[in-house]
Amino acid sequence: MGMSVTISAAAAEDAEQIFKLQYLAFQREAELYGNYLIQPLTQSLDSLKAELATDTVLVARLGDEVVGAVRGSVGEDGTASIAKLCVHPRLQGHGLGARLLRAVEEALAGGGGTRFRLHTGHKSESNLRLYRKAGYAKVGNRTASDGVHLVILEKDAVVPADFTVSA
Repeated sequence: MGMSVTISAAAAEDAEQIFKLQYLAFQREAELYGNYLIQPLTQSLDSLKAELATDTVLVARLGDEVVGAVRGSVGEDGTASIAKLCVHPRLQGHGLGARLLRAVEEALAGGGGTRFRLHTGHKSESNLRLYRKAGYAKVGNRTASDGVHLVILEKDAVVPADFTVSA
C-alpha cells in the first residue's frame, strides 16, 4: 500500500528539509544554464528561515519527508509573488508541482492576492509548460543578478466558482 503526498503549511522545523530539497531540486536548472550560482542554490539557511517566518510556505510530504515546497507573499497592491516551486527529482512529472502551485495560489488569494506573478529561466521548458497550462501568460523578461534570463509570467486570481451575486 503506497503513501499519498499531502500538502500543508510549512513549520519552522521544516527549514532544513526544505533547504536540502531546494538544493537537490534546482541542480537540473543549474546544469541547464551552466550556472551553479543561481539564487536557490546560494540561499543561506538563515535566509530561508526568515522566509518561513514571513511568507506563505507550503510543503508536500510523503510520510515525514518533505518532497516539494513553494513560497509566496502578497504585496500591498494585491500582487502575489510565487517563488522557488520545487519537487524532489524522483517525483517530478507526476503533477505534484501543479498541485503545489494551485495550493499556494489558493492560500495567497485567501490572503488578499488578486494577481499572481512568478518567473522562471527562459530555457526551462517544463516549468514554462506547467505555468502556461495553469493559465499564466508572459508579461516580461529580466536578467537575474546571477545572469540567468528570466521570463516573468502573471495571471489574475480567479473568483471561486461558487461565488454568486444576489439581485
